[in-house]
Amino acid sequence: MSINDIPELSVLRTKMQWHQERQRVLSENVSNSDTPKFRPRDLVEPKFDKAGAVTGSMGPLVLTRTSASHLAPSGAASAFDQNKNAGFETRPAGNAVNLEEEMMKAASNQMDYAAVTSLYSKSLRLLKTAIGKG
Repeated sequence: MSINDIPELSVLRTKMQWHQERQRVLSENVSNSDTPKFRPRDLVEPKFDKAGAVTGSMGPLVLTRTSASHLAPSGAASAFDQNKNAGFETRPAGNAVNLEEEMMKAASNQMDYAAVTSLYSKSLRLLKTAIGKG
């Protein structure tokens, strides 16, 4: 059995990839805070079954088309959730990015990523110890 076949490690790897992609999306929100008519985006968090497979209505992580004018996704690795509160603090130029909220999300995402990477590395050390190589 390969390390890649262990469901727990697969779940942790998927979560790390999700946190990396979410950080990219959140940083795009911050960098477009002055772009007229820009709406902040966020990723839908993946849900897992007991076997470690991604479950829910989205299946594997794919892009969601929110407008017919958007390009069709070509097998990308993320699902976007349009911010439901986008109109709450919209400025006259149509921009709905709240910098404080985006920075809080980014900090929380960074802490969650650190926790997942710590779990992953500790799991690998435990496996190495179990097989006598650590």
